[in-house]
Amino acid sequence: MRAVCEGGAVFNEAATRALVLNASYEPLKIVGWQKAIILWFQGKVEVLEHHDVVVRSVRMTLRIPSIIRLKSYVQVRKKSAVRFSRENIYLRDGYRCQYCNQSFPPKDLTLDHVIPVSRGGRKEWTNIVTACRRCNQKKGNRSPHDAEMPLRTKPAMPQWLPQPELHVSASLTPDSWKVYLHVVGTS
Repeated sequence: MRAVCEGGAVFNEAATRALVLNASYEPLKIVGWQKAIILWFQGKVEVLEHHDVVVRSVRMTLRIPSIIRLKSYVQVRKKSAVRFSRENIYLRDGYRCQYCNQSFPPKDLTLDHVIPVSRGGRKEWTNIVTACRRCNQKKGNRSPHDAEMPLRTKPAMPQWLPQPELHVSASLTPDSWKVYLHVVGTS
């Protein structure tokens, strides 16, 4: 399928994500438009709102969902330990490169071993940081000290993390979502 904006506007991948609500209308997470359409085709969700963007295949045209609600209630589990994952490292580091301190969307970020694997560095919370592509390439197979690229914060295992995608700024949140979310930057 190919996404196309109505009225000739430029397609923005980030602006076509879907808010997933539990059957009780509680916000659970945000997913990409492809996942939203898959969930709808599988009959797992109902679409409450749409974006002004359509996707086209050879046989059909569909409006991209903006808000979807699960048909069955999902019990949200509270985990004791924070799972080691790319997304959780990005969350811990605030989607900021730990070398240049600039904020980036996830697609423009990489994970960097503070002590490179070739020098005995391990894949663990205290040795992995978020880095932009430019800084990761510049640092290369060196330590931050050797590369003269000091870390902004010392990496550590977090005790907890916020819900990954539900803390969004007012400028990035469609108006239709604000009923369900506590949006940063709104009054």
